[in-house]
Amino acid sequence: MQVLRFSCLLMLGIASCGPAAPPEAPPAASSSLSAAQKNAIGKKIWQNECGGTVDGLTTWNAGEEFPSLGIGHFIWYPAGFNGRWTESWPQFVAYARKHGVQVPEIGTRADAPWSTKAQFQAQFNGAEMSGLRRWLASNVTLQTDFIIARSQAALPKILAAAPAADRARIKANYEKVATTTNGTYALIDYVNFKGDGTNTTERYNGQGWGLLQVLQGMKNVPSGQAAAAEFAASSKRALDRRIANSPPARGESRWRAGWHNRCDTYARSL
Repeated sequence: MQVLRFSCLLMLGIASCGPAAPPEAPPAASSSLSAAQKNAIGKKIWQNECGGTVDGLTTWNAGEEFPSLGIGHFIWYPAGFNGRWTESWPQFVAYARKHGVQVPEIGTRADAPWSTKAQFQAQFNGAEMSGLRRWLASNVTLQTDFIIARSQAALPKILAAAPAADRARIKANYEKVATTTNGTYALIDYVNFKGDGTNTTERYNGQGWGLLQVLQGMKNVPSGQAAAAEFAASSKRALDRRIANSPPARGESRWRAGWHNRCDTYARSL
């Protein structure tokens, strides 16, 4: 299999991206993955987040205070709510506009237009939300490019946030995983799934669960499929630690099986 030089592209002019700014793909990003590979990754993420369904493109998950939209379930906060998670829907809207794509009006408001899950469900089949789902279903490539750009922006941020003594090992682990197509998918998907690990509000008992922590927690293995398998295992360890540290009232253990199933896909060919 031809080695994907995905990780080398991540250092091209994107280290200054802040958490609130829309990520920008470097000029060479489109050449790092073929159209077929990007299509496969987008479909896999859509399956992971939404079961591959159009209805799943607008979701309000049980136990959450906000809706999640698109193939990547981009978080969008209602007015007055300020959560610990990185809000990604406004970043996606900015990304779409930057690339000349018009987003339906309902998706461009400053805050999510539903204040509760009950209100969201009552409007689920209305004209505006149905139209938003149709638009999302017809713009999967745009959403995939956004998710890839977020992943590309992650490595410089991770290296800047990591302890100096860990940086070389983290970078080496990233590069080992990136030598396979499914490893590249894993690196892209995990940032969308659980973040890059640099947001200090995304912690329980001071411990995070993002890409930074997964790369830190990897055992020393060879590059290629062994690294992809170890990345999957390290992801599950990080998420198990999150569940153990989480507030009991959140009941996060109910998500363990689904999270593990998703991590298992990182070790398998697309």
